[in-house]
Amino acid sequence: MTKILVIEDEKHIAEGLRMTLTRESYEVEICHNGLKAIEVWKSYKPDLIILDLMLPGLDGFKVLENIRLYDERLPILILSARDAVEDKIRCLKKGVDDYMAKPFDLNEFLLRVERILKRSSWSKEEKQVDTFPSRIEFGTYWVDFESQLALAEEGEVTLTLQELKLIKVLYQNEENVLSRKFLLENAFGYNLDVNSRTVDNFVVRLRKYFEPNPKKPIHFKSKRAMGYYFSK
Repeated sequence: MTKILVIEDEKHIAEGLRMTLTRESYEVEICHNGLKAIEVWKSYKPDLIILDLMLPGLDGFKVLENIRLYDERLPILILSARDAVEDKIRCLKKGVDDYMAKPFDLNEFLLRVERILKRSSWSKEEKQVDTFPSRIEFGTYWVDFESQLALAEEGEVTLTLQELKLIKVLYQNEENVLSRKFLLENAFGYNLDVNSRTVDNFVVRLRKYFEPNPKKPIHFKSKRAMGYYFSK
């Protein structure tokens, strides 16, 4: 049975969605809190997430970032009272599959759920083999993506989600030089209007963490006028 996780703090809406989706033969789990939702998502392993943006504990944007750090393919449908274009663009850049503003039509909602799940099924086999390790090691260092901890030059540190995402993208493209444009779009979800110094500043931080001599990096390297690349 297809499993759907509804992350919605308004209980009457959440229960209404449960009733509607259950009638369509979906299995439904509900969560009302953003922090709890991360735990439920990991244990429940849903086929689709219905996500509100205004949540207690951790807002929907942060929930989305957490999920996309580990799973870039899990279908996510935003269902929110926030209907500003900038909110929609922000979510789409972070990898949502669809966005519906409240109030919404139930028939349209069900059609969108059906279409998202159908598209997801087309790449199901590819999804099953596309895995990324929860922990990586290079040199004398390690990074644990589950706990957000890393062993750095100064000892054990807690990394931000953006630092982890940048490490992941660089690691996945080992020895390939990635432009600032590529990193802005794939590691941060930003458009080209954002100052490219954003990437430079983050790389400086990674070098401080993981390079014995940040001025002569051996892991987080750069190629003049081209971009950055990772070496084990």
